[in-house]
Amino acid sequence: MKRSVLALFVPPFAVCRYGCAGCCAAPIGVFWITGIVSIIYAFYGGPAQAEGISMGTLALGVVLWGIAAAWARNTIHGATKDGHQGQCDSRQTSSVCTLVHTNTDQSDPMEEVKKFHS
Repeated sequence: MKRSVLALFVPPFAVCRYGCAGCCAAPIGVFWITGIVSIIYAFYGGPAQAEGISMGTLALGVVLWGIAAAWARNTIHGATKDGHQGQCDSRQTSSVCTLVHTNTDQSDPMEEVKKFHS
């Protein structure tokens, strides 16, 4: 219950506390802060400088906040399912992290060019 409430109201902190912060805390924080700014900006008329509340800007803020909350909930659920319990261990790999290939070619492109000129 506490995880769900924290994920709803402050998603980046919920991910830092109950999930693996290195996974998604920064992008979740960007969505969350942008949602807050959009909601506040809606009360000042939004980009059209309307007299009242800009409902489109308010809806955008709520949607962005909802995306951040859903993303945080999924991240926390994934970390709990993988057995992280709030601690990221380099030996444990998340199911999301296993989808990304870490063994990519790390060669220097300039070295490749030099090989062709020789």
